[in-house]
Amino acid sequence: MNLPIDEVKKLYFEEGLSAKIVGERLGASVWQVIKFMKKNNLARRKAAETISLAFWKIAPTFEARGDLTEVERELKIAGLMLYWGEGTKYRDQIVDLANSDPVMIKIFLQMLRTVYGILEEKLRVLIYCYSDQDVNKLKEYWMKITNISEKQFIKPYIRQDFLEKKKNKMPNGLIHIRYHDKKLYNLMKNDTDEIVKSFSMPG
Repeated sequence: MNLPIDEVKKLYFEEGLSAKIVGERLGASVWQVIKFMKKNNLARRKAAETISLAFWKIAPTFEARGDLTEVERELKIAGLMLYWGEGTKYRDQIVDLANSDPVMIKIFLQMLRTVYGILEEKLRVLIYCYSDQDVNKLKEYWMKITNISEKQFIKPYIRQDFLEKKKNKMPNGLIHIRYHDKKLYNLMKNDTDEIVKSFSMPG
């Protein structure tokens, strides 16, 4: 199949589209596009590069602000330091902070909402508690603290193996505040690294 080479170059190299999408745009199958590119010595990207390009074309689900007031800058530092200490680091596609302190949870959520402009409906809450606790009462408590709707609370994690001496250690349980967006995770990580670096002392 003879395809317009300039259009293939534009779609594949300049716009970063996959061979499959290029074919859809030009009325050809993915195999016809691949065969055409090979015939015309057009180097194809590795699969990882195509995936990366597709990822960065996805619009973020948040609108981070740059024009922060002094109070908002302090809020950003406080929230990111909380995340640095209490956030989950092994999941690179999800912002996840776990804590049982309602004040810490409020500060973190205020930062997400004010500084990073998150979409409220994408927030998820996981309650972590023991089997002797009333999950419904815990949910009501954290709904008031977080101002997050009940439908955004996912299935709780209930521990059956708890010690009596720890019975009142977490009277309101513990919650995970989660937000699924790899771009937000990366941005918050970079912002945290900059803050930590600014505090670093020589030697």
